[in-house]
Amino acid sequence: MDYITELIKILVPALLVMYAMFLVMRNFLQKQFDQKLIDIKIKNTETTLPLRLQAYERMALLLERVSPNNMLLRLSDPGISAFEFQQILQKEIREELNHNLSQQVYMSDEAWKKARTSVNDIVGLIQVASEKMTEKNNAIDLAEAIFDFMIKENKDPIADALTFIKAEARQLM
Repeated sequence: MDYITELIKILVPALLVMYAMFLVMRNFLQKQFDQKLIDIKIKNTETTLPLRLQAYERMALLLERVSPNNMLLRLSDPGISAFEFQQILQKEIREELNHNLSQQVYMSDEAWKKARTSVNDIVGLIQVASEKMTEKNNAIDLAEAIFDFMIKENKDPIADALTFIKAEARQLM
């Protein structure tokens, strides 16, 4: 019986020391894990932040390039018909959008949706204005009709999306 008592006197403190060591080691390993996770997040941010900012920059550029104010002045040619000009405008918008499709990965869903909506509004604006054209009208007539419609509706198709994209990009910095 003395042996059992002596054994218990030795085992109980040893078990308490082992349990204390277990708690210390678990706490130490958890802190190490948390630190590694923070390091990974910092590295990830260092890598993705420039990509995300570049995506917002490219979306702003896309919106500016397909803006009727810029696109009509850049592409208008009085020597082509209104129908040909409509095709050129739609092709330009498609190419610009297709060139920037991958940027949606780095943007919020709402920012991408606003950009797409703006582009679709511009395409719709071109469609509405071109419906009033005849074979006799040239590119300048179509450009004037688009500008007239924008003035009459008091609507800038890219302003809302561009403001939203710039605000989101500022939040990243």
